[in-house]
Amino acid sequence: MRHGKKFNHLGRTNSHRKAMMSNMASSLIEHKRITTTLAKAKALRMYVEPLITKAKNDTTHSRRTVFSYLQNKETVTELFRDIVAKVGDRPGGYTRIIKLSNRMGDNAEMAMIELVDYNTVYKSEASAPAEKKSTRRRGGSSKTKKDETVAGTEEVVAEAETPAADTTIEEAKGE
Repeated sequence: MRHGKKFNHLGRTNSHRKAMMSNMASSLIEHKRITTTLAKAKALRMYVEPLITKAKNDTTHSRRTVFSYLQNKETVTELFRDIVAKVGDRPGGYTRIIKLSNRMGDNAEMAMIELVDYNTVYKSEASAPAEKKSTRRRGGSSKTKKDETVAGTEEVVAEAETPAADTTIEEAKGE
């Protein structure tokens, strides 16, 4: 029975699956974008994102841990040097899966998996709103929204009254 086993076995033995994920992760890190089946892309996302998170902490231990998964010295070097420099401030979600048309031979669902920060098409749209958005735990009641609106109008009213008061004092001094 497979109770509690949540990852996709992809119809392969454990050793075959580990070798395939290692090779696909190395290819993704090296080429920044690969095309594969949708099931393999989803499994690869679960495999490679923790490795990128681990690479943010550049210590000997984390390098050895990542190397034990990837088994490729050049890929590990590129991950710790280039990729982490781009994704250092991102809190997760380093990959993007884009569905493609089905494969001709066997009609398998195909997908392209890519590193998010290396796509220039989407990056120009995302870089425009650069202000940081605060995250909220709950939806917020209408009461807080009303309080913010009232506070905002009070500031506007105070700003409108202040310059008028200054001009009247200056006019009084000038006379």
